[in-house]
Amino acid sequence: MSAEQDPLFTPQALGDIELPHRVLMSPLTRSRSAQPGDIPQQMNVDYYRQRAGAALILSEATQISPQGKGYAFTPGIHSQEQIAGWRKVTDAVHEDGGRIHAQLWHVGRISHPELQPGKADPVAPSAIKPEGAKTFISAESGMVDVPTPRALDVDELPGIVEQYRQAAINAREAGFDGVQVHAANGYLLDQFLKSDSNARTDAYGGSVENRLRLPLEVVRAVVDVWGKGRVGVRISPTGSFNDVHDQKPEETFPAFAAALDDVGIAYLEVVEDSFQGNHENGRPEAIISAIRDSFSGVYIANGAYTASEARERIAAGKTDLVTFGRPFIANPDLPERFRRHAPLNEPDYDTFYGGDETGYTDYPFLDQQ
Repeated sequence: MSAEQDPLFTPQALGDIELPHRVLMSPLTRSRSAQPGDIPQQMNVDYYRQRAGAALILSEATQISPQGKGYAFTPGIHSQEQIAGWRKVTDAVHEDGGRIHAQLWHVGRISHPELQPGKADPVAPSAIKPEGAKTFISAESGMVDVPTPRALDVDELPGIVEQYRQAAINAREAGFDGVQVHAANGYLLDQFLKSDSNARTDAYGGSVENRLRLPLEVVRAVVDVWGKGRVGVRISPTGSFNDVHDQKPEETFPAFAAALDDVGIAYLEVVEDSFQGNHENGRPEAIISAIRDSFSGVYIANGAYTASEARERIAAGKTDLVTFGRPFIANPDLPERFRRHAPLNEPDYDTFYGGDETGYTDYPFLDQQ
């Protein structure tokens, strides 16, 4: 198959950005920021530079505020030191011809008082404990249970929106090419979207329209900073990670997609199938189709994709682009390997989270093998 015939290696417009191909890097938590301060450091610069061949890098989930933190060693984008650290990352990616969006993250209830300012309780739409959810609070802690959160008062919600707005401003200062709002994987905005984690009886809970309200307020605030062509959203309609579930995802998520289409964002990344857990076996095709029908922007598929499946689904019109996670961890030159149909390095799962350069920046490139 020539490059001209290969669906993975045709250009694609993504809002205000032109992508040279369709192999994107997923947001990947790696828990390697400098301490104290959750600051991106030199090995992060090296890691992202190595992967600048991605059509677009979506950064690891990045705390929008101290309250938004849920795991030790994850980076933030709310201090000047963090902004400066990220600037070194974005400069490196740009120097090597790449593009990078910041993923903006508030974990909501998936946190612990040891990680919160003043050892406060984590916050959520409702005071519902996520059963089985765990986090880590130090290098020595191991995985610890997430406690019952405190329900946010309605008058606190404008402050949450402002945290996202300021993080979007900070991302511009840090040199990113755009931002992705993280509304997936059981974190704060997903907790508002999904019926089983949102038991509110005010304007932010109950009906689908009400559960969409806070996520949409956040997206509009971020668009005010960046413009429509530089903003995307990530969702996981059937994901079960962090004990979230929606009773009628076939209603909730096409409605959210339609509302995001009205806002006019550039892209929607959909976690279709996740190694972290899914309420459906395989890809939820009916929901995927309904989301596609409701959203006229670029659709990005995520979840256990191989190159061959990505080619097939792009060619069939089921997705426009694909994000790859674990393959990008182990293969910094993943697009080139896909282009040449070359073998892939296997990832070392033991070094996914935390640690040093081992299992982070030491995976070999094709020309080193």
